[in-house]
Amino acid sequence: MAPELPAPIPATRRPLHDAIPPLILGTATFNTQYVPNPFDLPALSIVSRALDLGIRAFDTSPYYGPSELILGDALAHSSITSKYPREDYFLVTKAGRIAGDEFDYSPSWVRYSVLRSCERLHTGYLDLVYMHDVEFVSPPEVLAAVQELRRLRDEGVVRYVGISGYPVAKLASLAQLIVRETGEPLDAVLSYGHYTIQNTTLGSSTISEGFEKAGVDVVLNASMLGMGLLTTRGADKGPMASWHPSPEGLRKSCQDLVPVAVAAEEKLEVVAIRWALDNWARVGAARGSSHTSASKLLDGKRVGVSVMGISSVAELEETCRVFQSVIEGLEPETSDTAQTECRNWSLERCTKIQGVVEQMWNVLGQWKDYSWDSPGPGFINTRKPAEVGVAPDDGILTRHAAKLHVSVKVEELPAFTV
Repeated sequence: MAPELPAPIPATRRPLHDAIPPLILGTATFNTQYVPNPFDLPALSIVSRALDLGIRAFDTSPYYGPSELILGDALAHSSITSKYPREDYFLVTKAGRIAGDEFDYSPSWVRYSVLRSCERLHTGYLDLVYMHDVEFVSPPEVLAAVQELRRLRDEGVVRYVGISGYPVAKLASLAQLIVRETGEPLDAVLSYGHYTIQNTTLGSSTISEGFEKAGVDVVLNASMLGMGLLTTRGADKGPMASWHPSPEGLRKSCQDLVPVAVAAEEKLEVVAIRWALDNWARVGAARGSSHTSASKLLDGKRVGVSVMGISSVAELEETCRVFQSVIEGLEPETSDTAQTECRNWSLERCTKIQGVVEQMWNVLGQWKDYSWDSPGPGFINTRKPAEVGVAPDDGILTRHAAKLHVSVKVEELPAFTV
């Protein structure tokens, strides 16, 4: 029997940028697409350490295999619940993508998926839900799904609503469609693989203007390593080799960046993560986070929001250390000697990394800012018409039915603990 969940908390009406932290722990890596057996990952140690380091947001999806279950069980462990109540962290998931070539954006499936995510994550509400990989379905389907998420928001099950996907021009055009048809802008758009040392399209003026026109509050950058492209190992080795959508020429070109990093006494992964975090913090600031977990010294200044994917405590600690250094470089000048030293070191590090990346851009050549087609040629949604909107008879809808009609007072949620 499923555990008893707390009653849903009504959606807050404060803007998302005031509520979402600037660095989010992504758990797509809690999945066989990235590791042979995700249940072997030290998930509890990763989640616990993340919270101790000040990370206050987690991103997952039902499409990521057991990710929601693994993350949910970690967050529900007594060693975490005894220190970090639910209101201390921000939970993000997605709906609509079932498998690699299977999508269901029908309102009934969206509702079921969200409620199932609540049970898997042991929570009565979700802070942000995206429709997952919106480029694979028609605009009317996206519109209907977003409207269902907003109904769930009005019921207190979801706080904020967004879309995610790969082609950034498509994301911007759909965001504009949604505000035009509904009169309400999206809270968030999640882009992946488009603000990296290989592809900087998300930061272009055309795309930024598109999101501004759509009134999107927060635009997030994910997959700083291009889903494994920008690693020493590369996308051709390990579980990624069987599914990564990049063409052979791009994979080879990205591997040619490894010796450039080595010549600079760096690792490709370190260069890629530092550059993406540092630059998106600035370039993405207009649609970033003003959450105080970044730095009280920033005094409400917005910072571009990034999603980090990690699979070990060591990777987590290193990425958090890099992000802290990025923030130190954004802080104002001060008479404090220690703070000044940290700020200067950060800015010097930024300059060095930029120089290395510019060398890498020369190596990439035609592959710089290349985006593969998504969906690829010949894509067909394998969801059968008879299956669309049909939820399993697993009791989830029944268990939540009564809660969906509970009258609650709409009020601001407590501020996150820093």
